[in-house]
Amino acid sequence: MDQVIAIADEAAAADGASPLDEAARIALADGAAEVLLEDDGFALLHDGDLSLAVRPAARGRGIGAALLARASSSYGSGVTAWSHGNHPAAARLAASHGWDKVRDLWVMRRPTSLTLPALSVPDGVTVRGYRPDDAEAVVAVNGAAFAHHPEQGAMDLDNLARRMAEPWFDPAGLLVAEDASGLLGFHWTKQHDAEHGEVYVVGIAPAAQGRGLGKLLTLAGLHHLAGLGVAEVLLYVEADNAPAVAVYSGLGFAHADADTHVQYRRRA
Repeated sequence: MDQVIAIADEAAAADGASPLDEAARIALADGAAEVLLEDDGFALLHDGDLSLAVRPAARGRGIGAALLARASSSYGSGVTAWSHGNHPAAARLAASHGWDKVRDLWVMRRPTSLTLPALSVPDGVTVRGYRPDDAEAVVAVNGAAFAHHPEQGAMDLDNLARRMAEPWFDPAGLLVAEDASGLLGFHWTKQHDAEHGEVYVVGIAPAAQGRGLGKLLTLAGLHHLAGLGVAEVLLYVEADNAPAVAVYSGLGFAHADADTHVQYRRRA
């Protein structure tokens, strides 16, 4: 584990994006990932998702290609892999080893120096911080809101608890909206460090959509993060999710071409 993290951290420093996302790091820490390890590189698989990295000083020696060939022969077809930051070497490897680009995930960013609109909560709706007895309702809303999302839609009570066990979790930063009918949606914020916060997850129950709750909860979370003193808030959004991109753009978020994560899938 220490060797994988060391290589990943060196790659992140050189590339501007870590080759291990949160799910991969949790799987590695929990012993739930399979790892193919070289002295200067690794391939890690969890839940059908592959992460691969080579130490910057050792690149250009064929280590990435060798690891990808080993992973492909070990794990078969249908596996997906992320290129965090859309690295050109990843695109070359994918093209030469039979992997197709299937998703673009944008990172959008917003400086907290931009003025935020005032928060106006509709009559009958309450926005508040998370309480332990909200767990089942949050999981239910999340499951309905992300029913077709390959990662977020799989969250269950155990996964919720595992995420909440991370050192960054703050119940005050998991904002929920409710009315007399129950929980309508939530905005889970995340503070990475003193300078950076994240719109981690915004989920609205299908029956409550169309009421402006997504924008309301996003704005409430931005006020919360600004109050923590961070300089920038980021979020991840599917590039083809035009309604969400429009909401975030309207709140001052912007996307740069270099801030794109690309998912590849191995051909059957």
